[in-house]
Amino acid sequence: MTLLVVLLAAGAAALVVPARSQVVPPSAPVAAPGPTTPEPEGLLRRGRWWWALLAGAGAAAFVGGPLALPAGLVTGTVVLVVAQRIEPAVVRARREEVRRDLPHVVTLLAAALRSGAAPADAVDLVCRALPGAAAERLVPVAARLRLGGDPVAIWTALGGDPELAPLGRTLARAQRTGAPIVGAVERLGEELARRGRAEVEDRARAIGVRAAVPLGLCLLPSFLVLGIVPLAVSLATTITG
Repeated sequence: MTLLVVLLAAGAAALVVPARSQVVPPSAPVAAPGPTTPEPEGLLRRGRWWWALLAGAGAAAFVGGPLALPAGLVTGTVVLVVAQRIEPAVVRARREEVRRDLPHVVTLLAAALRSGAAPADAVDLVCRALPGAAAERLVPVAARLRLGGDPVAIWTALGGDPELAPLGRTLARAQRTGAPIVGAVERLGEELARRGRAEVEDRARAIGVRAAVPLGLCLLPSFLVLGIVPLAVSLATTITG
């Protein structure tokens, strides 16, 4: 019991006390950002090992006996897996924002490339015209293109982004094969627009189906009282009479 109390106290302290941030002097050079900004982790995912340890210790202390160790291992593993898969609301919101803005980003990029702008200038123009989560991920791409990096490697790296992967794969394939970049980006914009319209229509149909269920539940009692019950009473009266 003493060991369990110590573990609970240590886990609570580790989860509540924030990590000490490193102070960077003003004269220190700032590192170049990567292709994607690491997503922040919530309290549940950041402390998943502590949560698993605490849950396993609690389950072992509750069960006791020869089943204490298996119960603790199973409970800790389940908590660890669940905590790893749960995403913070901020992360989900940013990912949804990137998916929502991607068709507009591709359309603006195609227009900028069609006007004769270089890929780096076009990406920078799109980031300034459409700020947001997608623009934050594209800013390092424009910086690398301006520095003269290999366009194929840069766009291939962007293809590893879960949300911007279609744009990265399309531009990497166009750069690798020598196909016109403008045409490839325009076709991608049309495809994303069609996919977005299809998703909106699917959501609208799903909303209609979900709205019909409570409406039917609300109308069913009145239908029974006003329609079925009087008919049943009338039939019963006729038969007994």
